[in-house]
Amino acid sequence: MRLTEQGVIENFAPDLPEAEARVLFVTQGPLSGTTFKDAPTKAAWRSKPSWFVVSANDRVVSPQMERDFAARMNAKTTVLESGHLALLSHPADVAAVIDEAVASLHVPA
Repeated sequence: MRLTEQGVIENFAPDLPEAEARVLFVTQGPLSGTTFKDAPTKAAWRSKPSWFVVSANDRVVSPQMERDFAARMNAKTTVLESGHLALLSHPADVAAVIDEAVASLHVPA
């Protein structure tokens, strides 16, 4: 399964420059056949602290579903005004969430 060029530009990467979205389109690989079949045997969020970035303008995964996942995980949640690819469109904000998670888990040597 592959996204169409229009699908990448308008839905998958709408808040990226169009040239960058086109690069994502031409370099995308096919989705693995097991992507939606494999199930984890143990969810780490049940026993470990979790952080979650909700992409408020996501057109691939419902932002409400993202919020629901975060709530179920009891995750420290950050909401970004971004599409699906917050990691690319808001890298500093996502890095700040990662930094916060790392800092909170720091165990003295």
